Amino acid sequence: MITPPLGGTRALLQSLAPSLVPSERRVAEVCIEDPEFAAAASVAALARRAEVSPATVVRACQKLGFDGLPRLRDCLRRDLGAAAVRRTVGLDATPEVPGGAAGAPAEHPVAHVFTRAMAGIQGALGALDLDAFDAAAGAIRESKRLLIIGNGASLPSAQSVSLHFLSSGKVCECPVDIVTQHIAAKLLGPGDVCLAVSDSGMNAFTLRSARLATENGATVIAITSYAKSELAQIADYALVAGADFHFWNDSTVTGNIVQVLLLSALHAAAIAHTPGAERAQAATFDEVRSMIADTSDGASDGTSDGTEAIRRGGT
Repeated sequence: MITPPLGGTRALLQSLAPSLVPSERRVAEVCIEDPEFAAAASVAALARRAEVSPATVVRACQKLGFDGLPRLRDCLRRDLGAAAVRRTVGLDATPEVPGGAAGAPAEHPVAHVFTRAMAGIQGALGALDLDAFDAAAGAIRESKRLLIIGNGASLPSAQSVSLHFLSSGKVCECPVDIVTQHIAAKLLGPGDVCLAVSDSGMNAFTLRSARLATENGATVIAITSYAKSELAQIADYALVAGADFHFWNDSTVTGNIVQVLLLSALHAAAIAHTPGAERAQAATFDEVRSMIADTSDGASDGTSDGTEAIRRGGT
């Protein structure tokens, strides 16, 4: 039996729902789309709403990690109560649109995207296994070689965290070319780590690299939104977060937010207490500052003021 963190029940359900058979998935979808109803429903009522049998409701709850509907209801009620308290004290107030745009702020695209992102982040860690996270950070810290793989929409996140590792003195590689990814993965061995980033956990190219790394004895860490995805099954450590963001028929682009935050946390944990990390970060900053200073020499458009700010330690 599992107990998702406060506010994380819907995210947990969404991370597991794709792995269920269609009839069981309908039960999960009712709980995701109408948690108020599910939190008060009997097995029979939930079965009628999902158009399945009562036995399917019980089976779905068990596959979602609960020993039955009562336990799932308890978690939904807990989250709904916490959300009500947040609204009461004003923690979930809709942000104002910058510049005081006319009309209702909630209808402005900026307010819509930011409000949705804030709401999603609150429950995004519902499926994350903190023990797996700590073990993954330790594996990266002790690794002889670190290969970071990402393709499609997950590539920018992979590239970003690779830059952070390099800036902290942790040598790593994050090839963009698919063939190079596969060759690099095949050259890994025991003591090496392959950090595979795939939102869906089903990208064929990323899966190929992860399998090659596993076959050669490397440790595979998965960053994905779905707990039962193929990548999560391959990985030694599956770090699952962010499924609450994903509605593929929606025009807003918010899915990578949790992915980037989780990778940032993994980077911070992996380099914590690592000798030389602070020195490497300082050297990186000095190099970037020097590059900016070189490009602004002789400039008359005001960029030298920005360079001077960086020299004083600003950004």
